[in-house]
Amino acid sequence: MIYLNNDYMNLFQINELTIKAYNKTAIKYHELFKNELDENRYDQEILDKFSEMINTKGLICDAGCGPAGHIGKYLLDKGHEIIGIDISPQCIEIARKHIPEIEFKEMNMMSTEFGNDSFEGITSFYSILFTPKKEVDNIIREFNRILKTGGKLLIAVKKGTDEGLMYNDWYEGNQIYFTKFIESEMEEYLSRNSFRIEYLDTRKPYENEIQEDRIYIIGTKE
Repeated sequence: MIYLNNDYMNLFQINELTIKAYNKTAIKYHELFKNELDENRYDQEILDKFSEMINTKGLICDAGCGPAGHIGKYLLDKGHEIIGIDISPQCIEIARKHIPEIEFKEMNMMSTEFGNDSFEGITSFYSILFTPKKEVDNIIREFNRILKTGGKLLIAVKKGTDEGLMYNDWYEGNQIYFTKFIESEMEEYLSRNSFRIEYLDTRKPYENEIQEDRIYIIGTKE
């Protein structure tokens, strides 16, 4: 990864880079990740835990669902109703084609079209990674708004301190903004936006993954 100076860019420009990068790589991403959970026992267990914490089989938003939609599909198979959202139209098109049982919508998770108290749960697997840290509170506040009181939020991020624009071979020459987090930052984001921390853990990467630790956090809307 090569990180670049990004002081001249605003959030709209950063989001446009994300859309461009994922529109270009959506097919490749789908093929690589559509069956990822089959061999990822930890993520299965955390999603099982999350599902059990939602007493009803209520509506869950998979925020930043990507073209694979595999997180939402796993929870769908647990009996939940799922709506997947993503900022990339190409990701949404591919997800709709392969998982017609789920409703997918092109949407920015920082400013969704949902009403207050719409969901029993929200999952966000590696989707806040493309947002500057100074903007993450806006995402967590939006999650709080669309969650019912007592609703559950599950976020997964990559661990580290890097933040900024980067070039990466995965995105085929496109720049993209990438942010990593540490555990205390994730606790602070949720706590100051009226979530009670229920679970926080960090796991090492599997051999077939990019070799970076992953952080998982679950919060309850108070």
